[in-house]
Amino acid sequence: MPKAIWNGTVIAESDQCEVVEGNQYFPPSAVKMEYLTPSDKHTTCFWKGTASYYNVEVEGKVNANAAWYYPKTKEKAKNIEGYVAFWQGVQVEL
Repeated sequence: MPKAIWNGTVIAESDQCEVVEGNQYFPPSAVKMEYLTPSDKHTTCFWKGTASYYNVEVEGKVNANAAWYYPKTKEKAKNIEGYVAFWQGVQVEL
């Protein structure tokens, strides 16, 4: 079952992930939101839409913009709408 781990803490875990472009997108219900805080960062993907970011915070340490999600996707990416993916040192184990 895929898990997202940072600073020794499991942030997300689910067997209902969607894989897009090699990234595991975790369903919102599988993400421990107490470790995420909204970021002001946004990026745009031509086929998925506009991504919003979260900072990951564990035990006083912050990993800025280490999680992202698409609140509203374009039609071809509806399967990941609202799902959360990780990068920048967040270990995703399969």
